[in-house]
Amino acid sequence: MNLSIYFVTPDGWLSRRAALEALVLAAARGGATMVQLRDKQASDAEMAEAARWLKARLAPLGVPLIVNDRVEVMRASGADGVHVGQTDAPAAETRRRIGSDRVLGLSIETEAQLAAMPAGIVDYIGIGPLRSTASKTDAATPLGIERLAGIVRASPVPAVAIGGVGLADIPALKACGTAGMAVISAIAAAAAPEAAARALAEGWAAR
Repeated sequence: MNLSIYFVTPDGWLSRRAALEALVLAAARGGATMVQLRDKQASDAEMAEAARWLKARLAPLGVPLIVNDRVEVMRASGADGVHVGQTDAPAAETRRRIGSDRVLGLSIETEAQLAAMPAGIVDYIGIGPLRSTASKTDAATPLGIERLAGIVRASPVPAVAIGGVGLADIPALKACGTAGMAVISAIAAAAAPEAAARALAEGWAAR
């Protein structure tokens, strides 16, 4: 499982399906190593249809597709796993529903949440937000690099940083032991998303 450049799709983009598909494929061609399909506004049917399309095209590239929160969408589409947040279904319940062969990620916003994480259930965690970001209106209080580093060190599973992270953060993120960076706007808001993903992938590999 390569978490180095973990692309999360922008909320609301399923209403522009062709644009979403083009964006995801550009990210994958550029070097994204994992993709999470996230859209709080879309129906399960819309999510499943998009996930099936993306899974078929990402699989030959070796890029796993993770679905945010919705287990039924994962099942219907054959996606590789699910990512849940602190206000979604509990991680242990989600693991029971998806089985042992699918990837399960969990969002961690505080040290206490990490301490409460059930052992042997989660494959990776997403820690954040590192800083304030416009991509999520319901984001928690920014952690900053020192608190993020402490959570990374305490985590029993690989961790990715999320929340306003970009190319300039790579040295600090690697120094504190993160397995990767989860990005939205660093790719989605770029004038050339494929080139932006490539710059991130090359930057990560070079450090």
